[in-house]
Amino acid sequence: MKKLYTGKTKDLFDNGDGSYTLKLKDDATGKDGVFDPGENQVGLSIEGLGRESLRLTKYTYELLAAQGVPTHLLDCDIDAVTMRVRPGSVFGKGLEFVCRARATGSFLKRYGAYAVQGQDLGYLVEVTLKDDDRADPPITEDALAALGLLTAEEFATCKALTQQICKAITADLACKGLDLYDMKVEFGRAADGEIMLIDEISAGCMRVYRGDELISPMDLGALILGE
Repeated sequence: MKKLYTGKTKDLFDNGDGSYTLKLKDDATGKDGVFDPGENQVGLSIEGLGRESLRLTKYTYELLAAQGVPTHLLDCDIDAVTMRVRPGSVFGKGLEFVCRARATGSFLKRYGAYAVQGQDLGYLVEVTLKDDDRADPPITEDALAALGLLTAEEFATCKALTQQICKAITADLACKGLDLYDMKVEFGRAADGEIMLIDEISAGCMRVYRGDELISPMDLGALILGE
């Protein structure tokens, strides 16, 4: 395998057969040693986190595939902490679609004069650029079109998929006594032009609460998978 990219929480390899491999790490986003999926920097390392993230990713991808969500996942190797995926191109240098079921995190920092923690937001979708130098700035639908990053049709497709994903995971977690407040997902174009879900979907991509308690990334998998 040839390494193509070194990321914060995973590395990307070309398998040479038309597929890629993502190798998940034990690093997590956060600040000052505190886990925060909303941060865009590595803030801590937790032993075994990569494996737990992959187990949860496998579970959520299978859940979403059963509901017709197109994804890049081909298979997972839990022991090797890798996921084999079909290739795809990202929009621009990468976009993150954030779905907010309830108010928390950066949403409250921006709109705290009008919102309170846990307020129902009805699966509001926001988009941010993947741009570490500019702290992943939010971008509007009009700006995405003006910059040639997404057409109106592509935006509508990505927004609908984001809400479908968030609603599916919300419903699954509710059966386990857990509340999904927000989550972020990424999309890419497959070789045939299909828009598909890419990257991982794990504790590092979402905030999940039980009552007023934010679930830690190492506990989330066990609570969801029942192990």
